[in-house]
Amino acid sequence: MKVFCERLKDLREEQNLSTRQLAKEIGVTNISISRWEREERIPNIENLVAIAKYFKVSTDYLCGLED
Repeated sequence: MKVFCERLKDLREEQNLSTRQLAKEIGVTNISISRWEREERIPNIENLVAIAKYFKVSTDYLCGLED
């Protein structure tokens, strides 16, 4: 989970997006993004796929299964 949290935050910050902006793009609340980045929650599969599509990375990359 730690890898996912770090990669999500890194990708968001590389794009200069706020949690609110990213949340709007993928259809969740900014609180959800914040909780995912702080390792308080994990996204469901639909949200994981939405994040991967938005940043044009694989779900394996987000989950730390590939670099």
